[in-house]
Amino acid sequence: MPDCINNYVLCKMARDIQHDFNRSALSICNNRAWYTGQRAEKIPHGLLKIVGNNCSSLDLSYNELTTISAIKNYNYLRELILDNNKLHDLKTLSFMPTLTTLSLNNNKMTNIDDALKMISKCCPKIEYVSLLGNPGYPDQLTNPLSNDEADYNRYRLYAIHILPNSLRFLDSRPVTQTERVDAINRGQFLRIIKISPHCLADNSMSEQSNLISENYHYSPLPQTNRSPFDHKGR
Repeated sequence: MPDCINNYVLCKMARDIQHDFNRSALSICNNRAWYTGQRAEKIPHGLLKIVGNNCSSLDLSYNELTTISAIKNYNYLRELILDNNKLHDLKTLSFMPTLTTLSLNNNKMTNIDDALKMISKCCPKIEYVSLLGNPGYPDQLTNPLSNDEADYNRYRLYAIHILPNSLRFLDSRPVTQTERVDAINRGQFLRIIKISPHCLADNSMSEQSNLISENYHYSPLPQTNRSPFDHKGR
């Protein structure tokens, strides 16, 4: 009896895993899969059962992904589209030796430097990377008031320096030979650091507070200097 119960539980768990997503929203064609606009917070485990680990392209855009830890099960993935999700970082990105395309537009990443380093570490054959629209990204589309073309061009050289030599496209532009040479010569010195608006606000308040404390010295005595003889008496 216990064995029967265990088998039943295992079968039920297997069925639950297979149906932890909206099957009707999944499209598959020639080892390519699309599962978009379903508000998924993580990659459904059951997806692999249907798609198979020989899937070469996976589009999970327009969900609400905060982790991609399950991507480790897709052993032959060449293209991964994660646009318009809620990824704050790439700490859950697994080693993906076959991946050549990674699109991460319009997520929630503020530390682009860490994201680039994770991509470089986990995707040795990467050819196309796009991170446009993330809060920490130095492109004019994200924040035209604080970014300019010079910021973006400096970022490109830094990114080309960090990412593998296999990189061919960065965002919507191909990597040129001139950029490769510049990246070798000075890319490591062009890291772009974006300060959070909250930090700016906090620093501004702190500076104002320091300014007040420096310029305001409390004293119970009158502000004007008076002579000992400058008084009225009888």
